[in-house]
Amino acid sequence: MRFLNLLRGAILAAVLTLPIIQAPTAFADSGSISLTIYKGGWFIGASGGSGTLFFRGRSYRLGVGGINYGLLFGGSKTELRGRVKNIQRASDVAGVYAAAGAGLALGRGMRAIVLTNQNGAVLELSGRQVGLMANADLSGLAITLE
Repeated sequence: MRFLNLLRGAILAAVLTLPIIQAPTAFADSGSISLTIYKGGWFIGASGGSGTLFFRGRSYRLGVGGINYGLLFGGSKTELRGRVKNIQRASDVAGVYAAAGAGLALGRGMRAIVLTNQNGAVLELSGRQVGLMANADLSGLAITLE
């Protein structure tokens, strides 16, 4: 009898706290994003650019910068567009995104990538890349809200 009361209490506590545990993701929202990134280097490279976040009817200017390390040479311009998910406010997009990748751009090419930052924001991006670039590298991309 006592075991059943404990079990019933545990189930009741779990049911009552479940909405509290799920609340942050339940109120998460999404928006659209566009980025233009210039990248260049020889073994060690740098990238920089700008972009715009469209979120809850407003637009926010973004700054983009980063470093690359690995087998890298050349230069390119990449224009990406896509969705940003799992954000509660525009500032959640700001942060550091890490990626490992490989690619080759000779003239024009396509690019697609999914990135996550420390705030849990998820970027799903695709677009075109123009330039002469060969890479197999680790890269870090920092996005700031301007």
